[in-house]
Amino acid sequence: MISRRDFLQASVAASAIIGASGFGRWGRLAAQQALTQDQLLQFDTYGNVSLIHVTDIHAQLKPIYFREPSVNLGVGPNKGEVPHITGADFRKLYGIDDGSASHYALSSGDFSALAQGYGKMGGLDRVATVINAIRADRPDAILLDGGDTWHGSMTCYETQGQDMVNVMNLLKPDAMTFHWEFTLGSDRVREIVQDLPFAAMGQNIFDAEWDEPSEDFKPYEFFERGGVKVAVIGQAFPYMPIANPGWMFPEYSFGIRDAHMQDMVNEVRGMGAELVVCLSHNGFDVDKKMAANVTGIDVILSGHTHDALPEPVLVGETIIVASGSNGKFVSRVDLDVRDGRMMGFRHKLIPIFSDVITPDAEVAKAIDAERAPFKDRLEEVIGRTDDTSLLYRRGNFNGTWDDLICNALLDQRDAQIALSPGVRWGASILPGSDITREDIWNVTSMTYGKAYRSEMTGETLKLIMEDVADNLFNPDPYYQQGGDMVRVGGIGYKIDITKPIGERISDLTLLATGEAIDAATPYVVAGWASVNEDTEGPQIWDVVEDYIASQGTVSVPDNTNVVVVE
Repeated sequence: MISRRDFLQASVAASAIIGASGFGRWGRLAAQQALTQDQLLQFDTYGNVSLIHVTDIHAQLKPIYFREPSVNLGVGPNKGEVPHITGADFRKLYGIDDGSASHYALSSGDFSALAQGYGKMGGLDRVATVINAIRADRPDAILLDGGDTWHGSMTCYETQGQDMVNVMNLLKPDAMTFHWEFTLGSDRVREIVQDLPFAAMGQNIFDAEWDEPSEDFKPYEFFERGGVKVAVIGQAFPYMPIANPGWMFPEYSFGIRDAHMQDMVNEVRGMGAELVVCLSHNGFDVDKKMAANVTGIDVILSGHTHDALPEPVLVGETIIVASGSNGKFVSRVDLDVRDGRMMGFRHKLIPIFSDVITPDAEVAKAIDAERAPFKDRLEEVIGRTDDTSLLYRRGNFNGTWDDLICNALLDQRDAQIALSPGVRWGASILPGSDITREDIWNVTSMTYGKAYRSEMTGETLKLIMEDVADNLFNPDPYYQQGGDMVRVGGIGYKIDITKPIGERISDLTLLATGEAIDAATPYVVAGWASVNEDTEGPQIWDVVEDYIASQGTVSVPDNTNVVVVE
C-alpha cells in the first residue's frame, strides 16, 4: 500500500510534469513579447483549499529589477541542496532554458541583457491583480504575508510603515508574521497591529520578562475553507535581538521554540484542525530542520532568505514553499484535504512581470497617493551607472551595491576599512541607468542607519568577520542567524567555509598598502547598521548620495578581493 509520503512525493513529480509546480509554458517562451497574463496565471484548480503566499516585499510598492544571487553556498547537510544551487546548475536542475523568462526571473546569468527584454518585476498593483485572479477562481483562498513588509524604502521610513499598511490592507491578507517590522520599535508595531483587519501572528514571540507567549500576537488562527478546518501558525524571525537592535523591542524575546511549536501543532490538531500551515520567517534551511523536528505540519510557507523555488521541497510529510522576495513572485498552493489529512497538492510560483500583468486600478491609485508627498525627492537623479556596472546586492560575499556603499564610506568618512551589512534586500540598477534618491534608499533604508567611524584593531576586525561567517556557514541551520557575509572595503581576505568558527578567515590584507592586517594595530573603520543604541554619525543614505553626486557616473568593477574555499 502506498504511504502518504510516497503519495506526496508523487504530487511533486506529477506537478513538475504537468507544469503546475514549475512554470508551465511561459518558462520556455523565447521573448518577453510572447508572454501573456493568461499564461502567467494559468492553473488547473485542484483539491478544496488554496493558499496564496507573498513574503519579503521590503516596502517595494513599484516594479523593480532584482538580480538573484550567483553565489549561495550551503554547508553541512544542505551543501549542494536547494536553495544552495545557482546559475546554470539551477537552470539544469529545473529544466529551465537559457534566455527564457524563468532564466531571467530565477537566476543571475546574463541579467542585464535579459532585463532589457523582460523588464521590471513586481509592483503591488500587479500583485493585487494576481491575487484577485486566484480569488476569482477560488474565492475562499487564504492570503498569507510572510513578513519583512513594513521595511525597505524611503516612503516606508518616512511614514513609519503606514504606506505599506495602507496598501497591503487593500490586498486583504488573512494573516502575517514579522521580522524587520520590529525595527520600527515595539510601540509603533503594537500601534499598527491593534488596528490590522487580519491576524498578526508569532507563536515564538514571547514576553521577555515573564518568558510566556506575548498577548500582543496570536500564535495561530483558524479558517474554514472548502469544508476544511485550517490552522495557520505564525513563526516570526527567531533571531531578532542578535541580527537587529534588541533595544528597539526590549519587551519581546523570540527563538525558534521547536517544543512550543509542537505544542501549538498538537493544540490545533486537538481542536479539530485538518490542515496545519506554518507561516514562517525562519529562513529556508531552518524551516527544513524544523519540519524534521516538529510533526504534524502539512505546509511551511518559508520566508527571510529570499529564495524563489519553482517546486516545493518535501521533508517527511511537510512541503516547504519558497516565494522569493521584493514582490517578484506570488505562490499559489492548491491542496487536497480529505479525512483530516493533506493527500496531495499543486503549486505554482507566479512571476510578476510588470509589463505583462495589468495593474489593479484601485491599488495603483493608492500607491500613487502614498508616494505623492515624496515624489520629487524620490525621483531626483543623483548620478548614473556607467555602461558596464550592474548594481545588485544578493550573493554570499559580494554585491556591487555594497561595494559602492563601502567606497562611499571610505571616501566620505575618511576611513581605511569599510564594513557594510550582508542584508539581502535592495533593488538592482542596470548599467547605463540613472541613480535616483529612491534607488539609494531602497538599499539603505532602516531605522538604525547611522554611519559610524571608529578604530578597531586587526584582532577585533577578524573576530567580527569570524562571527558573521559562523552566522552564515555554521553547519547547524539553527545557528545560522540571518544575512550574507559582511561586505568589506579597503581589505581583502580568504575564507574557508568548511572550517569551524575562528578558523575560517585568513590572509587579511590592507589593500592600500598590500600589507597584512596586524592583530595589534588599530585601523580607522567606517560602517553602518550598528546594533548599538548610542551610535553616532550621518545617515548612510546621505553618505552614499554625497559620494554618488561627487562621482557623477559611478563605476564598480568586479570584486576579486575575497578568495573562497568550499
